[in-house]
Amino acid sequence: MASDVKQPYSFALITAAYITVLFALLIILLEFIQDSEPVWWLVGLGVLGCYILSFLLIHFRTQLFIFKKVREIYDNVKLLEDVSLTADNITTDMASLSEEVERYAKSKKIEIESLRVQEEYRRNFLGNVAHELKTPLFTVQGYILTLLDGAIKDKSVRKKYLSRAEKGVDRLIYLVNDLDMITKLEVGDLNINYEYFDLVKLIYATFEMLEMEAAKRNITLAFDDSYAKEVMVNADQERIQQLLTNLIGNSIKYGNENGTTEVSIQDLIQNKLLIRITDNGEGIEPDHLPRLFERFYRVDKSRNRRVGGSGLGLSIVKHIIEAHEEKVYVESEFGVGSEFSFTLEKAEVIG
Repeated sequence: MASDVKQPYSFALITAAYITVLFALLIILLEFIQDSEPVWWLVGLGVLGCYILSFLLIHFRTQLFIFKKVREIYDNVKLLEDVSLTADNITTDMASLSEEVERYAKSKKIEIESLRVQEEYRRNFLGNVAHELKTPLFTVQGYILTLLDGAIKDKSVRKKYLSRAEKGVDRLIYLVNDLDMITKLEVGDLNINYEYFDLVKLIYATFEMLEMEAAKRNITLAFDDSYAKEVMVNADQERIQQLLTNLIGNSIKYGNENGTTEVSIQDLIQNKLLIRITDNGEGIEPDHLPRLFERFYRVDKSRNRRVGGSGLGLSIVKHIIEAHEEKVYVESEFGVGSEFSFTLEKAEVIG
């Protein structure tokens, strides 16, 4: 506040001093012109009066001028729309005014930049969703139209086309469910139900769920070690199973045939566990790693279309882990393999 008072008054004080000096010189000059002895006390009184009046006039006129101009700026650009503008909070301190305007200008600039990023994100998201929905929709439509055009009379063709149309519908359902899931995760509308459960048992259950898919590509699902005891964790069991299904499923889809997907559980500091899913597949090039968890981001678009999926799996993994306030990591060497890992809270077993 001291600087707010000092600076506006200094302008008026200095300007008034200039005027007063000129006024004093004018009085003394007039006295000498009239060949009379100056009455110095009158000169001093006049100088003092001139100084005080000049200061008051300059200060309040400047304050009024700045107030009116700044208010016009506020009204025109709405820069400080959340500030109540009154004469009491307007000062002739131009530095303070500049700082205030600059502060709000930066705030608005950040807000505008954020809106621009969100608009770009929304546009990309809608484009990706439209692209993902288009393929199965057109597939289903094509089979149905073919059947309606007469192919339905052929029993073998009818069964084959209906089966293919069903797969297209299944993919649509899968995509819609993933979209619904990630939307809830991003807006924080999905509750995390913490419970204690055996992580080893859950991983074996996930292996059983995916064993047929792994068998098609002759990929072995295994632990790195035998776990004789339970490994208890505190998390949302349903969400963690979904996370494991996505990570192990991706390892099967994109791993090399006759390969291996291995899961390991390691103790970290304090009460944390690190769960690692490692494969000896083709790996991921370094340029792609920073964007792997983005929605619909695909490393190899042609292969990803071929193996299916919504393109949301890793993004869902990231949001599930973040909802648990944990971390997810990825390491990969192209041509060697990949490792996805995440942390979980370990539960102490009593008894």
